[in-house]
Amino acid sequence: MKKLLFDLHTHTLVSGHAFSTLKENIEAARDRGLWAMGTSDHSSSMPGAPDPIFFGNYKAVPDELFGVRIFTGMEANISDYDGHLDMDDATLKKMDYVIASLHVPCIDAGTRAENTDALIGAMQNPFVKIIGHPDDDRYPLDYPRLVQAAAKAKVALEVNSSSTSPRTGRRNADKNIPIFLALCQDYGVPVIVGSDAHIFSAVGDFATAEAMLTRCNFPEKLILNTSRDGLRYVLNETQRQLW
Repeated sequence: MKKLLFDLHTHTLVSGHAFSTLKENIEAARDRGLWAMGTSDHSSSMPGAPDPIFFGNYKAVPDELFGVRIFTGMEANISDYDGHLDMDDATLKKMDYVIASLHVPCIDAGTRAENTDALIGAMQNPFVKIIGHPDDDRYPLDYPRLVQAAAKAKVALEVNSSSTSPRTGRRNADKNIPIFLALCQDYGVPVIVGSDAHIFSAVGDFATAEAMLTRCNFPEKLILNTSRDGLRYVLNETQRQLW
């Protein structure tokens, strides 16, 4: 497999349950040889997460630090089965990218249909370009519906390295990721690999995700991290120079 060039799913102390600073994460990305890193702290309904003003001040973050290109985003929490997010559109519009995810502290698990409706509803938000960790049997999903909706909305599904870690709280990702990867291949839906790092040492650690992609014979052309142009698929429109 080609080298994966960027990691957009990383968290800092600001998320309330992570353990490293932005500087430490960027240095780890540099040490892993990543071309780019995105910082994507949790939005406000996650216990301990910051107020919207934090995300509104991303303009303070340089475009490049320590030789690593920096993108500023958010992991927004889905708050209901219609797919509404816990952040206003004015703030979402300022992000380079938005990941939308289901999280236990923010929404109760519903039926398979309700959980799937929640993710599909989030895809309708024009600022959402990534669905985070759609692999957790705590939130059972209808994968054919989900992947077909992602194809229509041009949203990437995440292959999350932390989901297959022995320490994960998620359930049955080893079973669920191959299911949606096969469907993504059938429908031509791209995936994005994310570390979901909550400590600097996990930034850019894609080992379990890469092993899963290799085991599933997933085509490199549908893995966005394998090229700089793949990043454009998940970036919101921006006036600044990308690279």
